[in-house]
Amino acid sequence: MAAVTGTLLLAGCTGGADEAADPPETSARPTADASTGSPAPSASPADEPYTVAEDRAPRTRAEAVAFVRGLAVRPDYFGVGFGKREPYESDPAEWAVLGEDCLWRRESLPDGVLASLTRGFVLPEADGKGPVQVSLTVTVHDDTLAARRDMAGSLEDALRCPEQRLNATVRVSGLYSRADPFSEQRNAITDDDLTESGTYVVDGEKGAHPFDWFKYRLGPVTVAATARTGAGRTKEEQTAVSSDVAKGVGFVAADIDRQAAAEEPAGKSGDSTPGTGTAGGTETAR
Repeated sequence: MAAVTGTLLLAGCTGGADEAADPPETSARPTADASTGSPAPSASPADEPYTVAEDRAPRTRAEAVAFVRGLAVRPDYFGVGFGKREPYESDPAEWAVLGEDCLWRRESLPDGVLASLTRGFVLPEADGKGPVQVSLTVTVHDDTLAARRDMAGSLEDALRCPEQRLNATVRVSGLYSRADPFSEQRNAITDDDLTESGTYVVDGEKGAHPFDWFKYRLGPVTVAATARTGAGRTKEEQTAVSSDVAKGVGFVAADIDRQAAAEEPAGKSGDSTPGTGTAGGTETAR
């Protein structure tokens, strides 16, 4: 894992936790809706990553908030039966930080980060199978360098804190990380892809359950998701959940790519205000 961290840092690429602090492996681009089989969000050519050009990225906090809220993240991106979790959205002026005590907390955004919005989804408990809880976070950084540093910091967090507290009662351990820059053409679908997997336990309950974390970088934008799979599911079902969530993050990456591409480049069309295209407007989250 240390070698992976070094590779990522040298390549110039760069989490977040769930719930109280709210903080991946895909073999191909998403091609169909996870639940209906309908076409996935429009994608860039297969030999190019999903990305966000800096001249089409949000330049101010207001533009960044509009951008992340303008993404229509559907619950069924993550599989059949998912719905919105309560609370559904976080404050876009905050993000998750892993403290020196290895506990995730929400803090005000630092310099270099314009907006960070987390949305929660859940596959409810049914037929003796525990719920699957997904948190998805889209973060807009000042520039690509800041996003690369964030990705690198995410790998370092796993080294620094092999066991992490998501909140007062849930802890994650045994994290295994893999990083794939798109230039290496392995599992990457964006500029940089990061996958972590491990297990989580709830204080007072028996047994450990699967925990997956996916984080992708598209230029100065990152999209991350955590998935906690409840008890009572077979190994095959657990694998299917992880695969479906990974596909869902890919769908969101495609949405980010498409929305950014629809923005007017800075300095074009006689508009002196960067990032004021129609796709990044004030549409409320759905």
